[in-house]
Amino acid sequence: MKKILIIRCGALGDLVYASSVIDALKSYYGDKTIIDFVCTPGSGTLFKNDKRINQVFNLKHKKLPIFFSKEKKNIINYSKNTPYNLLINFEYGQQFKSLIYKINAKEKIGALFNDIVIDEYTNRGEAQKLFLKSKIPQNILNNSFPSVFTQNFTQLKSKFNLNEKYIVLSPSNSHVNRSGINYRAWPNTSWKELINILSKKIQVVIVGTSNEEKFFNKIKPFAANTLDLVGKNNIEELCTIIKYSKAVVCTDSAVGHIGAAVNTPVFVLMGPNNIITDSPYQSPTNKVNVISLQLDCSPCYKTKVMKNCKDNICMKNISSEYVYNKIIEDEII
Repeated sequence: MKKILIIRCGALGDLVYASSVIDALKSYYGDKTIIDFVCTPGSGTLFKNDKRINQVFNLKHKKLPIFFSKEKKNIINYSKNTPYNLLINFEYGQQFKSLIYKINAKEKIGALFNDIVIDEYTNRGEAQKLFLKSKIPQNILNNSFPSVFTQNFTQLKSKFNLNEKYIVLSPSNSHVNRSGINYRAWPNTSWKELINILSKKIQVVIVGTSNEEKFFNKIKPFAANTLDLVGKNNIEELCTIIKYSKAVVCTDSAVGHIGAAVNTPVFVLMGPNNIITDSPYQSPTNKVNVISLQLDCSPCYKTKVMKNCKDNICMKNISSEYVYNKIIEDEII
């Protein structure tokens, strides 16, 4: 029986990308393979009831030295008592080196261990699997995609007053509370226009986290036939709500990655990001519609071009009518 530890301490979307290796590991090493994860506390709840995952170690303060970190000591001590056969590291930060060095594992692969070239034509979900090429046959890796656990829909439908047919909109993203320009954001007026148009055809469900209320107040009041679930559901419920929706409309955010992972059609608005590396993972069983103007200055994410940008026209110039027509063309409503 194999024991495997995976380290991925990024945001929720990053963890969804990392889930692309789970089925490959189970398929190759056997269904009884024990898989543990090291994650940030909030994102780690993604695996709360996922039967494929044995346990999740929370790591909140990633930069804290081992001597001062109870969380890091717990991970190291656990590995000493029950050693791992394989450690897979998806974190490039130097703050993880001491922890990874101390963990008791027979073999260690991944970032900081393998010199893997990830180019601009490789989606980040696919990039995670590149580290396993020396361990697992390519045909197995080819059939392993991001996937997340969901729960019974009937109870959630009643709990949140969901209609039989609805569409999920996620106007926020992880940069919504930062100062300055949110380059990945779509204008508030555009979100309001799209909500108004869609709500005449189908129930619109708005999702977001509780700490984003200030942002959502800017696009309220919502139109009739709109269900406000901002801050009202946990991650497992969110995954289920997305799974049973007709589609998801979002900017670059975890909601889009979850949508792709549960095979719900995704319409993702992207401007500064690379539409290949950063888009939700496209698999044979899902549909990811990337809406991008593909301007000459795009992609510019984390470059000097973005730092010098004073007006993110790559997002602003995407009209609500254009997004609506894309949804109609796909026969979502």
